[in-house]
Amino acid sequence: MKSDVEQDLQAFWEAGVRTVDEALDALIPSGQGVGRLHESMRYSLFAGGKRLRPLLAMAACEAAGGTVRDAVPAACALELVHTYSLIHDDLPAMDDDDYRRGKPTNHRVYGEALAILAGDALLTLAFSALAKAPLSAEIRVRLIEELSDAAGKDGMVGGQVMDVDASGAGLADPARLADLHRRKTGALIVAAVRMGGICAGAGTAVLDRLTAYGRAVGLAYQIVDDLLDVAGDTAFHKLTWPAVYGVEGARRDVERLTREALDQIGALPGNGRYLDALARFLATRER
Repeated sequence: MKSDVEQDLQAFWEAGVRTVDEALDALIPSGQGVGRLHESMRYSLFAGGKRLRPLLAMAACEAAGGTVRDAVPAACALELVHTYSLIHDDLPAMDDDDYRRGKPTNHRVYGEALAILAGDALLTLAFSALAKAPLSAEIRVRLIEELSDAAGKDGMVGGQVMDVDASGAGLADPARLADLHRRKTGALIVAAVRMGGICAGAGTAVLDRLTAYGRAVGLAYQIVDDLLDVAGDTAFHKLTWPAVYGVEGARRDVERLTREALDQIGALPGNGRYLDALARFLATRER
């Protein structure tokens, strides 16, 4: 039986997913677009993703004194960028994956050319959605800046380049490993909580706490991913936390990082219980 905290998080999660899915559906209506472009975009966007980054943005907005609704434009933009990155990561030139979330990857269904273009369209739509959001001009600009920095050369894209370039000589480099994880996975998670705070009108002190929370959760999230890969015997053949620190060391780091994230929540001005529950859930998830 689930605890009250687990039931509360599940209710928040389900409501958040519905809210974001409705908004995304309005941004990319079915049956429209050039050729099969919208179909390809929607195929990956509605393929059963957890909507973690949108949920973090909405939870952070509440913790900073705002409401879930205040963060919906940011939440949608984050999911659009995340989905584009998955489509491109799966391409033959990158990870060359045939399946994502139990379904054939976008390029296996629509071909490489349309998959690339669908990813491009999702990325540009994210910034269009923020530019047209019913928010003040100042907040729109700040959100666009946060997302572009997280997604670009010094964030997610830069991390992917590091991953592509990783070689046997770098498999035991702790500094490179931490930098890769913070860029490839962590940057968008930090952006999610910061964007939620910005939507709530948070000041510097609150954003600093959200940033610290996001950095800790983002790194812990990727370490857990690395640990889950151990079962498939893949984690020791590439640049991962268990390959550098061992399985037990990786588990200790997840616990430490989760404590660091939780330490930031108490001083936030709003309702931080969902940030708390998300950090704990992500540290103990099994998939």
